[in-house]
Amino acid sequence: MERVSEDAYETLAGPGESRFEIRGSEFVGRARPVEDVAAAEAFVDEIQERYADATHNVPCYRVRVDSGGPHSGHLLRGYQSDDGEPSGSSGKPALNVLQQREIENAVVVVTRYFGGTELGVGGLARAYSRAVKEAVDDAGVTTREPRTSFDAIVDYDDSGTVRGILESVECDFEAAYEERVSFAVTCPRDDADALKERLRSATSGRVEIS
Repeated sequence: MERVSEDAYETLAGPGESRFEIRGSEFVGRARPVEDVAAAEAFVDEIQERYADATHNVPCYRVRVDSGGPHSGHLLRGYQSDDGEPSGSSGKPALNVLQQREIENAVVVVTRYFGGTELGVGGLARAYSRAVKEAVDDAGVTTREPRTSFDAIVDYDDSGTVRGILESVECDFEAAYEERVSFAVTCPRDDADALKERLRSATSGRVEIS
């Protein structure tokens, strides 16, 4: 696996699809952004089950995985399969598109319905590459900033103040109202320290951050 930094990276802006026909064979590319390997593999399984009548469902993905160390960045797992096509004719060319465009946390499955005419290894490679390229173009590419998560725990008296601050900044949060109020916060990594300090200041240090 390839080691990558914690810095911003390119990923898909949303789902994308491509569809075309070559010498009777229909190719359909379906691309999705994903957060982890489990989500990528679940999407591959979903497409393979839904389109089990297809001749081939060729998958590829590039996904960040935690390297296990606190300061060692991430590893990038790349996966591809020819799914019954001639070796090297489909999965590798499909994955190469994601590698060349440096797209991470993305999965693509290209479905092929065979039309009766052999395309040859070169023809297949061009077709599968095209299917991935057009699905990625349809999805759009965006820059993802590294994000971090933390918990902010306060008494009920301070919960309105904390919620108001979280709603005013670029972050996602979920609140759990139990004996105290716990906010599970996810925000851009570069903004985290300032946000924590703002929460401490607004509650006169009563907030517990972990």
